[in-house]
Amino acid sequence: MNKDFYIEVNCQQRNHDEERICGDVFLNRYIKEEDRVIAVLSDGMGHGVKANILATLTSTMALNFTREHKEIDRIAEIIMNTLPVCSERKIAYATFTIVDIESSGKANILEYDNPAAIILRGKEEFDPGWKKVILEKGKHKGKVLRTCTFMPGKEDRIIFFSDGVAQSGMGSEQFPFGWERDRVASYAATLVSGEASISASVLAAKIVTMAHKNDAYKAKDDISCAIMYFREPRKLLLCTGPPYEKEKDSVLADKVRSYTGKVILSGGTTADIIARELNRTIVDELIFEDPELPPESFLEGIDLVTEGILTLQKVNEILKTYNNSVKLGKGPADKIVRMIMESDEIHFIIGTRINIAHQDPNLPVELEIRRTVVKRIARLLEEKWLKSVTFEYI
Repeated sequence: MNKDFYIEVNCQQRNHDEERICGDVFLNRYIKEEDRVIAVLSDGMGHGVKANILATLTSTMALNFTREHKEIDRIAEIIMNTLPVCSERKIAYATFTIVDIESSGKANILEYDNPAAIILRGKEEFDPGWKKVILEKGKHKGKVLRTCTFMPGKEDRIIFFSDGVAQSGMGSEQFPFGWERDRVASYAATLVSGEASISASVLAAKIVTMAHKNDAYKAKDDISCAIMYFREPRKLLLCTGPPYEKEKDSVLADKVRSYTGKVILSGGTTADIIARELNRTIVDELIFEDPELPPESFLEGIDLVTEGILTLQKVNEILKTYNNSVKLGKGPADKIVRMIMESDEIHFIIGTRINIAHQDPNLPVELEIRRTVVKRIARLLEEKWLKSVTFEYI
């Protein structure tokens, strides 16, 4: 990204009590060609499957039309005219919030009937200057949307959520009219005051948990909170495979030594090269935390040392199904995934020498496997987790 910050995006949800499916839908996409990030939260009418279908339709259309740079009133018009009408109430209804961050860093927010988004500048609430957009034609003439455009700075947060948050606790002694947006804003500001670098996922989870608590732990609506956090990027270097020419071993070691961020070495030969060049000793661990993989090793100054291809293949498998609710284990592949998830900019250095340790004549494909696995991991990280990924072959 050509912005001087990284955008961490996360959404935490809790279903309506006794429902197995969430009636709120959150989608986000990083559009690499345009260096844009788009996030959408939609709340379908009611809860359960019907609500989920309405919200899925709405969020998918909102994402695609925003991507095509359509005018905001046109986006709203198309969405509202396309939604299927409820047979009982004769209305089609799903709210939405769209956040579009352009390559320049400029943020555009469009809202229809969701609680007003909160923008925190550090721990203070920031007013970007909202405008009203009134639909002028069609069967939804007169409907009002809110929009704003502003330039986020480092440590800004955009917090947007469904009614399940703002209306939590409604009817209770403490919150007769619900928790309400302004109380959510001051709760978020208090959390940020206590921990200035609180991550998007932790902050969203705390807001959702508090809303659930307001409902006496029996959610009266689907509860969703999404956060976009603009911050200093956290960097990670992952080296796998020895350099093609032995003379480049020292170049690789220099890159590892001078890297400002966390470092993972994936591959025994790679680790041996770094240990030799930096004049350090590898300590092998004999505890098998994952029965499918060789145990990790330890090398001074390196955050994690693992076996190569088998471990990376397992990382790829974990990432395919990984989400906020997956609990990672203690194995080497789980540790790599955890470190990747805690990082924003991931730089892969891929050595292109065939590993002589593999004497099997069928293994010139080893290099191809290594490249392919790393590319698959990178694609998942970019598309699903909006990570910034770069490659270097040596």
